[in-house]
Amino acid sequence: MDRVDGRFKVTGAAKYSAEYALPNMAHAVLVGSTIAKGRIKSIDTKRAENSPGVLAVLHFQNAPKVPGYVQAAHPSEPKPVGQPHRVFFNDEVDFNDQPIAVVIADTLERAMYAAKLVKAQYTEEKHATDFNKNTSKAFLPTAAQRNPKHPLGDYTRGKEDAYKTEALKVEGEYVIPTEVHHPMELQAIIAHWEADNKLTVYDKTQAVIGTQNAFAKDWGIPVENVKVIATFVGGAFGNGLHTWPHETAAIMAAKKVNRPVKLMLTREQMFTMVGYRPHAWQKVGMSATKDGKITAITHEAIGQTSSYEEFTESTLQQTRMMYTSPNVTTRYRILPLDISTPIWMRGPGEATGAFALESAMDEMAHVIGMDPLEFRLKNHTDKDPEKNLPWSTKYLTEAMQMGAERIGWSKRQLKPGSLKNGEWLVGYGMGVGTFGANRGRAKVKAVLYNNGTLVLQSATTDIGPGTGTAMVQIAAQNLGIAPEKIVFELGSSLYPPSPSQGGSATVASVGSAVHAACMALKQKLMGMAAGNKDTAFKGATLETLMFKDGYVSLKSAPSSRLSYADILKQQNLPEIEVTEESKPDDARTRYSMYSFSVHFAEVQVHPMTGQIRVTKLVSCADAGTVINPKTAGNQMIGGAVGGIGMALTEGAVMDHRFGRYVTKDFADYHLPVHADAPNIEALFVNKPDMINNPNGTKGIGEIATIGVAPAIANAIFNASGKRIRELPITPDKLI
Repeated sequence: MDRVDGRFKVTGAAKYSAEYALPNMAHAVLVGSTIAKGRIKSIDTKRAENSPGVLAVLHFQNAPKVPGYVQAAHPSEPKPVGQPHRVFFNDEVDFNDQPIAVVIADTLERAMYAAKLVKAQYTEEKHATDFNKNTSKAFLPTAAQRNPKHPLGDYTRGKEDAYKTEALKVEGEYVIPTEVHHPMELQAIIAHWEADNKLTVYDKTQAVIGTQNAFAKDWGIPVENVKVIATFVGGAFGNGLHTWPHETAAIMAAKKVNRPVKLMLTREQMFTMVGYRPHAWQKVGMSATKDGKITAITHEAIGQTSSYEEFTESTLQQTRMMYTSPNVTTRYRILPLDISTPIWMRGPGEATGAFALESAMDEMAHVIGMDPLEFRLKNHTDKDPEKNLPWSTKYLTEAMQMGAERIGWSKRQLKPGSLKNGEWLVGYGMGVGTFGANRGRAKVKAVLYNNGTLVLQSATTDIGPGTGTAMVQIAAQNLGIAPEKIVFELGSSLYPPSPSQGGSATVASVGSAVHAACMALKQKLMGMAAGNKDTAFKGATLETLMFKDGYVSLKSAPSSRLSYADILKQQNLPEIEVTEESKPDDARTRYSMYSFSVHFAEVQVHPMTGQIRVTKLVSCADAGTVINPKTAGNQMIGGAVGGIGMALTEGAVMDHRFGRYVTKDFADYHLPVHADAPNIEALFVNKPDMINNPNGTKGIGEIATIGVAPAIANAIFNASGKRIRELPITPDKLI
């Protein structure tokens, strides 16, 4: 089925957060610091304030106070894990381009001009932004220090570091640079105080309810007095899962000038203010027997965070549960630097960890002279070795076989550099990905009208995967209504609550609530039909009825049927309404639930220039029931393109003299474009996981990226014989 919102988007009818036009709306522009660490000695705003059209210039000395900005805990209390950056809270500077002022004016152009007139003097302190020079300062996350059983704590299964004493082993260090979120839509917000304690925001967010709760807490107002609108979101990869300084700055500005204020970040500010995939160092040691059985894996990682907030992610999760190694050791540390806080980025942690683990798997297979696919199949797990639980479902083997056949894996040679296409060396590589098949609590309101149409409502957002389309299809399948008669309304805190769109959990969470709402409507329709003494439906039950094409009919006599519209009209009802909640059950304590993927890459490498072409990518997913092959395929293709960027082009570069990014636009930060991406094939096992949820679905969003980068890196090795362990793999590293 085509996307239900596709026509709105391609015709420009879809309205994004910065496109609302409120009466008397002002415009705000942020002023960033020019140092990475220190204090603001003075800030001169006179020229800006006297500039035409300027309504106010806010900074730490005059900005409205945010009640929720609390001071650090008392020395006798446990040290807090950290707090998001408190904009305009004091004179401290924690990172370069930190917002130090916001200019509000009657037009955007006037605000931009005046922002350039704001000048600050600093007391500069020595900053630390160089990851490599500060690794000795990395530490175990506070949460793991407090709780030895925390998932981020050190983990040992079997013997610690057992690979070191084995004869057949590999050991390597792997580096991933900072990757920056760059969706098409820039971060933007319109803030409007409708009353002293009533706030409405049009915000680019992945978490409508999370944003509502955060702003209510910050400003000390009732949750129901905060309205968040995010009807359309122009792409997001995790950057919308946090409340950022620009959002609070806009809310402050609206409070100060007593009128709606719009603030949209520039592309340059997207590098510094709304998170990124953190720079990470990893080391993997692995050993195996001559016949290909893994005997031990040790995986260590250090990820960067900010100086004021502890950001952590599941970098080592895949290593603990993917392969049947009797001995596994993992150690995770974080390194605070004078840079803004990272945030989850598509395939958070797991995409980083998979690059190291899946590269090491390829290296180990090469050492023992075994095909990398055969090596993985030989170490396939039939149950979760970390939790010692059965999988809810796992069809990774089927996915591997499908992908290998489609990529032409049989052409791959064990000896690197064996295949050529003219001047180009040809290679094949693979990488496996996994992510938790998550499911959260969600509510959906459903209204069935007496004209036969159905309207569903949920606060969930749609950052691009086609959420609305999937929900319409789930409702159509479960209630027997044509999709064109169903509307799914989303992206507003006025609708029933749902989790954020992140962690590959939306279809499992909200889709289950849609399923529950449809079942409740069926129950109501059955009651009305069965309660009519003058019809053949008297005494009917759900088991004896069929719901199809907008009609209720008897399974034993399909010609005896009533339309939903007629049932409501007989009862003199304009509509029937239900609101249903769905939440995970205790099956999660008895089963281990994951989605799985495997990616196969064909590459060509030019031996003289080092140029790399990805000529074919096949991505296969074991993700339960696929509701919509088109939108699910879009997800897999988009994730694969992100993996190409991770492998070959993306990496933020900083000038450590100033703690400032050199890469600050699309001329210097290279996102993969059409020329970088071949036709990508997306394949699905499409077998349901009914233990996870009643629709049998599992998440796709993260596994679409996890494993792509190592597949490409492994293919490059197979083509060239050169093992590159630091991303991105640019031509200079191959020459």
